[in-house]
Amino acid sequence: MPETPPVASLPGTERQPDPVRIGLLALATDLTLEHDLAQMLPASLRLHVTRLAFANPTTPANLRAMLPGISAATELLVPGVPLAAIGFGCTSGAVVIGDAAVSAAVGAVRPGVPVCTPAGSAVQGLRALGLRRIALLTPYVDETTAPVAAYFAQAGLEVVHVVGLGMEDDRDIARLDPATIIDAAHRANHPQAEALFVSCTSTPILPLITALEGALGKPVLSSNQALGWAMLAATGVTGQGPGRLFAPPAAA
Repeated sequence: MPETPPVASLPGTERQPDPVRIGLLALATDLTLEHDLAQMLPASLRLHVTRLAFANPTTPANLRAMLPGISAATELLVPGVPLAAIGFGCTSGAVVIGDAAVSAAVGAVRPGVPVCTPAGSAVQGLRALGLRRIALLTPYVDETTAPVAAYFAQAGLEVVHVVGLGMEDDRDIARLDPATIIDAAHRANHPQAEALFVSCTSTPILPLITALEGALGKPVLSSNQALGWAMLAATGVTGQGPGRLFAPPAAA
């Protein structure tokens, strides 16, 4: 009886290595962060997202109230599947709760996985660029803007000017139009500032960063841009994003 010839595998059907995977804890009300991060990640990297309960307005009390839910939200991030990094998707929340407390809550479920927060990522990025004097733009009310400014000062940066837009609902923040953001960025800028940081993962500033850097003549960092950059650095995977933060060292 003649032997059955082997079946040739179809192109593209060969078993591929498991991709690098990262996790994201996004606020239930955030309309911006997932889309922004997806634009910075290469096709070889997979983003897995879970949502964390949050009740507006964005006051320090409401932000602190998220802490008990962080571990439970982390448990919903593809259980049993390795993750190379986890991002916490709330700038002011991590500031008010504390980076260490956020990392501990995530680490209780995913021990050993690097945890990136937006403000912590921005500090890391500013240091990588060799910058220490910043202007700060936030969409928050004053009681939430103040601890964000203090966070950067405690990290050894000089905050030379602060502008807050007085907004209470991050869904409204996500609907800010480009003209309003550009005007606010110019108002927040300061001659002594070496960079501008724009806070809040809901702020839709990512598509405006390159143009703003040209207009202001200095690096512009945002919560989502910095978080994406730091998560990529934690995984060792190269991605693409706007601004000097993503520029090659020689160009930067």
